[in-house]
Amino acid sequence: MLGKLETSASARRHQEVFAYWASLRRNGRLPSRAQLDPVQLKRLLPTISLIDVVPHQAGHFFRQRLAGTGLYSVYGCEITGRRLDEIYGEAEVSYWREQLNQVVETARPAVGCQPVASRSGSVSSLLWLRLPLASDGMTVDMILGFDVALNAPASRMPSGIRAA
Repeated sequence: MLGKLETSASARRHQEVFAYWASLRRNGRLPSRAQLDPVQLKRLLPTISLIDVVPHQAGHFFRQRLAGTGLYSVYGCEITGRRLDEIYGEAEVSYWREQLNQVVETARPAVGCQPVASRSGSVSSLLWLRLPLASDGMTVDMILGFDVALNAPASRMPSGIRAA
């Protein structure tokens, strides 16, 4: 059973990443990757990711530019450099494409909880946050991700986090 302490600590870490990202915004413009200072997120780096947004005629193409070492235990393999379809099954690819496209199209953060099955067959929840980054301050060309794996399925996880 998912404890309130685990949920509360996870929510605080998400809030910390969001507050840091929000502090980099200037005059309504999105922060860029160049503005990110890993020292500011040092203790959270293991589950930080950067996702490249590549324009494509059929929408956007997403590739994991960087995935923290803590994500290896969630996915059971290294995901750095991989496309969505190289990481997930068909249903998960559809889910993540929809979520990431929303971040790109709205230039707004997104947060959610997604069930994740490990190689051992156990199911946990991935509490995720996706934050838009833009080299020019306007056009999303990268997404900052932060994930926390929780020890309960998403369907049983109480939600206290709201999308920005």
